[in-house]
Amino acid sequence: MKYIATLLTVHNRKEKTLACLGNLYKQLPIPGYQTDVYLTDDGCTDGTSEAVKARFPQVHIIKGDGNLFWNRGMYTAWKAAAETWNYDFYLWLNDDTFLFEHAISTLLEDASKKNNQSIIIAPITSKFQNVTTYSGHNQNGMITPNGHLQECDTFNGNCVLIPKYVFKKVGNLDWKFKHAIGDMDYGYRARHIGLHNYVSATYLGTCENNPLPPAWTRKEVPLKKRIRNLYSPLGYAEPIPFFLYEKRNFGILTAIKHFFTIHVRVLFPQLWKK
Repeated sequence: MKYIATLLTVHNRKEKTLACLGNLYKQLPIPGYQTDVYLTDDGCTDGTSEAVKARFPQVHIIKGDGNLFWNRGMYTAWKAAAETWNYDFYLWLNDDTFLFEHAISTLLEDASKKNNQSIIIAPITSKFQNVTTYSGHNQNGMITPNGHLQECDTFNGNCVLIPKYVFKKVGNLDWKFKHAIGDMDYGYRARHIGLHNYVSATYLGTCENNPLPPAWTRKEVPLKKRIRNLYSPLGYAEPIPFFLYEKRNFGILTAIKHFFTIHVRVLFPQLWKK
């Protein structure tokens, strides 16, 4: 028997959370595996925890205060899982990502092909159009599945399988990052120490892209609101964490350049093309 810890962090998306967990549990049990779920409730006020307890009482719920956001919420769930059991795999899963049937089995098969020593990323598509919404990334951008495992530099964290071998070498997500960046940083951290990341051969679930770019990039948004959004975790480019991320993964010159350009953009968003 091998053991999988599925990790989620959620905030006030009760119906999506329940649907996500429903899709997950439809695939269980997987022969030869036991799957436990660790869910960080990051200050939900919409009854998410109560609904999860009622429908999925086996889920381990960890309470947050509403200030963890995605990266720290996932860090918290991962820490709780690792302290509970010596799991063979850790599965990241966003609660707005809805897995296809056999998605988890496919990820496990792909991991086995790489001796359970590499990260396996589930490519995700839109429910409404045939496009890749989240996946692995390389220098040419986001990777679309092509029927074969494809190596990538880093990845979005919507659905990612981390074998124990990788976790023992790379560790948890970096607490420095609140919401965004932590998943991409993790992929680069793995690469920096000689590990590999692979995108599965076919789409394994659906999730929609954010309909609009961050508010700090949009000229119709008032300046004060743009600045506030840039320095919010939900702006996806908090200047200090983003600087640290780029310095670590791309060098000090790139980090300085983008620290400057994002502030120019927040002041003059009309200079940038859509």
